[in-house]
Formats: sequence, C-alpha cells, structure tokens
Amino acid sequence: MDKQYKYKRVLTIAGSDSGGGAGIQADIKTISACGCYAMSAITAITIQNTTIVSGVYPIPIEAVSGQISAVLDDIGADAVKIGMLHSSEVIKTVKRTLAGYRIRNIVLDPVMVAKSGDKLLQDDAIETLKKELIPVARIVTPNIPEAEILLGEKIQSQEMLTVMAEKLSRNHGVSVLLKAGHLTGNELTDIFYNFEDGSVLELNSKRISTKNTHGTGCTLSSAIASFLAHGLSLNDAVRHAKDFTKGAIASGTRYILGKGHGPVHHFYKYWK
Repeated sequence: MDKQYKYKRVLTIAGSDSGGGAGIQADIKTISACGCYAMSAITAITIQNTTIVSGVYPIPIEAVSGQISAVLDDIGADAVKIGMLHSSEVIKTVKRTLAGYRIRNIVLDPVMVAKSGDKLLQDDAIETLKKELIPVARIVTPNIPEAEILLGEKIQSQEMLTVMAEKLSRNHGVSVLLKAGHLTGNELTDIFYNFEDGSVLELNSKRISTKNTHGTGCTLSSAIASFLAHGLSLNDAVRHAKDFTKGAIASGTRYILGKGHGPVHHFYKYWK
C-alpha cells in the first residue's frame, strides 16, 4: 500500500477582500505557500480594491459559526488564524464556537483599519476584542496604531516597543508581536514578547521602498499560524514568518497591480 500523508491544517477566520491582496485571500495564499492546507470561515464580504474599501457586508453569525464548526468537526485544525471581526457579536460568536474545540495555536491579528485608512472594526467592538478574544489567543500581532488603541497609550519611538509589547502581553496573558512598520527610519525592529517563557525577540529588517504592502499583516499572521501548525516553537514560528513576509514584500516590489497599495508576492519562492 502506498504511504499516506497528513496535511498540516490551518483555518483562517477573516473577511473577504475582493481585490485579493488581504483578508481570506491573502491568508489562503500564505498558508498554501508555507506548506499547509488552508480552510476558511468568512466573517464579512468587503468591497475593495487597491485604493478603497467601499463596503462591508457582514455574514450572518449563524453562518460564521457554522463554517467554523463544519471545518473543525470533520477536518480539524493544527492552527487557527483570526483576522477581521467587525462587530462585538461576531467576536463573541467566534470565541464561543472555538471554545468547543481544543486548539492551542490561535493567532489573532487585531485588524482595525485597512491600508486605505478605512475602518474595519466598529468602535464598540474594541472592548469586546480585548475582553473576549485576546485572552484565548496564543499570540496577537498588532501594528503600532492597533497597539495604541489596545493600550490607550501612544507609542512614539523604537525604544518604547519592548515595554509596550510586554505591557500588552501581561495585561491579557498572551504573547505579542508588536510590528514597527509605522515608525520612521530605514531600520525597523519588530518586538516579540513571548509570554510563555518571558523572552524577548528582536526582529531586525531594513525598510523596503514600495507601495505594494497591502495584506502584509494578514500575511505575517497567517505565516505564523502555518509554522506553528508545522510544530515550530513560538520564537521559531515568528522568525520564519518574518523571513517569509520580508521575501514576499521584496519580491512584490517588481509588480504593478492597481492604482493604490498593491499586494505582496506570496508565491515568490515558486514563480516570478
């Protein structure tokens, strides 16, 4: 009998991006490029392209919960990535549904604002996200504006990132990857505070001059989930995901797509 194999399974719970650069579409591309089997539960349909988000249409909560349960009851998951959850109702629904399954590797990207500047999370949902969902994640991946909202404090320098990452981690009992991309300067250092062992990981990179950055947060968080699904430690999963995302951004600079913020190149290891 021929040898049989098992996929490394990653479920993404997020919104759909009609332009294909972020959201569910970016997640599925990333998970696939990182050697895992991608499954999805769509929370909302967005009308967007590289320049604007012109509409957000929520999926009924019964359908959100049903998608998650259908996947996990049959296929299961080695990791779950959570992205755009636009309302308190859907946040509570996702938490309640996932509570019925023993999944340790939950990666939460607290999506609040699109690259175009359009809001993707209702104001009253921020407290729900903090109280309900962040504590059940293994790792959260905010950028600086998202971290400022979650902490209620301004982050104005690279030197503040370590302190703020640890503070956010200890406030919610979760590991935190605080991304430095919104700072100025050519040298950037993302900070990963590992709540499980108290270690701090500095992830250095040079700023890449490109407008093709749509979906970078989705890509990074999905890559982390994928490498956790492969069995890597938190620190190693974050390192590998950072390297993958840097490569996708660098390779994406060569392409022109749309009139605004184009996507990164998820399959840069396979075709140019």
